[in-house]
Amino acid sequence: MTQRFKLIIEYEGTKFCGWQTQRGGGAVQDALSEAVFKFCGEEVNVNGAGRTDTGVHARGQVAHLDIEKSTDASTLLKALNFHLKPHPVAVLSAQLVDSEFDARFSAIRRHYEYRILSRRVRPTLLVDRVWWVPVELDVAAMQEASGRLTGRHDFTTFRSVQCQAASPERSLDRLDVVAEDGEIRIRAVARSFLHNQVRSMVGSLKLVGEGKWSADNLSAALEAKDRAACAPVAPAHGLYFMSVDYEK
Repeated sequence: MTQRFKLIIEYEGTKFCGWQTQRGGGAVQDALSEAVFKFCGEEVNVNGAGRTDTGVHARGQVAHLDIEKSTDASTLLKALNFHLKPHPVAVLSAQLVDSEFDARFSAIRRHYEYRILSRRVRPTLLVDRVWWVPVELDVAAMQEASGRLTGRHDFTTFRSVQCQAASPERSLDRLDVVAEDGEIRIRAVARSFLHNQVRSMVGSLKLVGEGKWSADNLSAALEAKDRAACAPVAPAHGLYFMSVDYEK
């Protein structure tokens, strides 16, 4: 009898070519599928709640998988983490769920966080963990401008030209900019995001923080519905997939 398990996964994305499996391997999905095969000899798809690009990290990626082997969540959790070594990925929890649960399609909200280190001195401990901007950014101006992007909009300006979504319209529930632990944290919440949307919005907010753009410039970029109107996209290594919400 097939069993479906929900996994919560943490990974450091620098050495992966993203979440989505690749022909030559090297994706987070590949590492997880290999670990499952070593545990039970089954070739399965580990279905994630959202794709992340090369270099993007996760603290709470959610996935589901189906296996024929009779096991329990505790045994699966231990086995996967054993076989995932030495990859920089860990399964934080495993839970037996109903077959109707789908990590991607059952999700009602996704949370991302982007971390900026705004200081003159380059980072040492946080290399590949934050975007180092060697000037002091105006957090208040960035927070004020971020409100121009919340709500339902056509986000053509803020999506990759390679985005495969059928529509550029999305509802952005929250976009908060806060100073925390010596960093600037930009937190985005929505049911779903377009390809590169968060990094594109962060890149534009960074120009606001530098005083090169105003909130009106950000609004104009949004209203242009033109990828060429977007600021340079923020690098992948500052982005974290934080968590996913589901109906209780």
